[in-house]
Amino acid sequence: MKKKLEDFFSQHLLRKGNLSEVQLQELINTVESEYQSWFLSTIIQEIEEIMSIDPSLSFKEILEVAAERIVHNLAADAATIRIFDPDTLRLTSFGSYGVSDYQRRADIPVKNTISGSVVQQQRCIAVPSILKDPLYKNKDMVKAWGFNSLLAVPLVLPLSKPPGNDLLGSLQIYYKEDDRQFDKLEIIHAELLSRRIGFVLAKKKILDLEELNRRKETIFNKIFVKLSRREGIKLKDLFVLLIPELKEMIEVQSCSLFTVSEDQQFINLEAAYPQDGCYYDAGHSFTVSHHPYFQAAINWTKQKYDTEYERITQSYLLIKDPAHSSLMSSQLREFTTEHHIHSILLLPLSVDGKVSHLLAFNATKQKHFFSDEEIELITFFSKEIMKASKLEFFGDILHDIKNPAIAVAGFANRACKLLENEDLEPVRNKLKSYLDIMASEAARMQDLAQAMTGEGRETIVELSAVAAMRFRIIEEVVRESKLIRVTLLPPALELGLMVSCSRFGLERVIDNLLGNAVRAVAEQSEGRVAMSVGRRDGMARLVIENSGGIPPERLEKMRRGAVRGRGLNIINRFVHTNHGNIEIEVKNGMTRFIILLPLASSPAASHP
Repeated sequence: MKKKLEDFFSQHLLRKGNLSEVQLQELINTVESEYQSWFLSTIIQEIEEIMSIDPSLSFKEILEVAAERIVHNLAADAATIRIFDPDTLRLTSFGSYGVSDYQRRADIPVKNTISGSVVQQQRCIAVPSILKDPLYKNKDMVKAWGFNSLLAVPLVLPLSKPPGNDLLGSLQIYYKEDDRQFDKLEIIHAELLSRRIGFVLAKKKILDLEELNRRKETIFNKIFVKLSRREGIKLKDLFVLLIPELKEMIEVQSCSLFTVSEDQQFINLEAAYPQDGCYYDAGHSFTVSHHPYFQAAINWTKQKYDTEYERITQSYLLIKDPAHSSLMSSQLREFTTEHHIHSILLLPLSVDGKVSHLLAFNATKQKHFFSDEEIELITFFSKEIMKASKLEFFGDILHDIKNPAIAVAGFANRACKLLENEDLEPVRNKLKSYLDIMASEAARMQDLAQAMTGEGRETIVELSAVAAMRFRIIEEVVRESKLIRVTLLPPALELGLMVSCSRFGLERVIDNLLGNAVRAVAEQSEGRVAMSVGRRDGMARLVIENSGGIPPERLEKMRRGAVRGRGLNIINRFVHTNHGNIEIEVKNGMTRFIILLPLASSPAASHP
């Protein structure tokens, strides 16, 4: 701009020669009318170029486009951007124009650096000769770029927080000219253009908040619709329904919800999406100290840093490069390589300052950071998933309480009839048997109540003993329900088969399988239900079969777990949690459910 002004005066002076007062006034008027109008129109055009940047671009893309336009307008050669990170108290590289491989440059401290001084003092700093300036540390790098002088301009980027908490940064504008003198007009020009970037980011902020609210409302509405349906809510269906709302910010390949023990020493997987595509097994517990990424996420308030491979903030832990991160175990590193996972996000959810849940996302898209809006949406999603997990669990409990309630009511009626006899001695043993069953089923309902508080532990149980008791209960349910066309065949039970699992969970599975079999037969004119316990391939085998078949299309849905009923969902979760397998056979007019569980003497499945 200075050169254009000099050219302007030179042309007029050469043409006019010696100037009279009238001629001088004419020249001044010409400058005011022509040059100033040109100058202001040029400034307006440059400002409009900055403010016309598409606010739907990413934060980084907006800054890079703005840097490119400022470089052209100032006749510079390149520009780099650094943003102040309040979590690490350092300036991180955040895009560039005219400089290759700048994104991988190391972070720099705020103190004793040019960019840091710009952020601290909130004013422009001109550096006529970079190689002579003691604050510019990496002189070899800038020498390789071929730049010799720079103008560092402050960036003030508005955030959706109270004033004074704006995001600060620095725009370094590079020139190849050495010992370059920057005049006041040039500095003001650069600062004016850099300030317009904030207006673009403010528009982006408004659009992002609108999009955030829209996505929140979508998530909320989808959950509401699922809750409104008779079959209730299933977490796996909800994952499939809601994950697309996160697709634009993180290409989710799998997602896992963990609960953290009260002492913060153990972590348990509550749910996963997809169930078969996750590194973790649903229901498994892990020792936190054996897994650095869990340890770092749970202790996230005690450490904050940002490196080339991972980033820990007050809101999340992001593994940017799983192949090189020190937080990865060797097995998990192999898994991420095999499944093309390029970043892992761990989001801790706290209650009273203590982490109670973790949500983990494995993504095929590499991310270096998340904006406040992105984290807010992911946190909102996480909390809704937690609620859904609890609702699904409570729904399962209500589903399972029916059989014990029917059994207690049925045997109580029988006991009352026996008590009508004047002589109780002949019926004493039968009465005692009824009361024992009532006590057992009442204890089972108590187990259901304990399960609602998170109680209930894995133990060693005899499969045949549990199966025999549940079969006796279903006999009473069939009798009380007057299902006279349902024939229950005597169970064939091999004794001494011990399995390691939750007794409560095993009872739930057998109740659901027997209940489903009885209902399937009851819907026909007549039929039979049978149960057997034995061995197969070194595992305990439970078989429950009933008369009748299943249409092929429904059978395929059942094998995928894509049916509406809760029973099969409960069974699938239990079997996967206990390293078992479930098979469904339909042949010779019979439908057979086969559950395989590891024997208690088998080696425990290795943890990741």
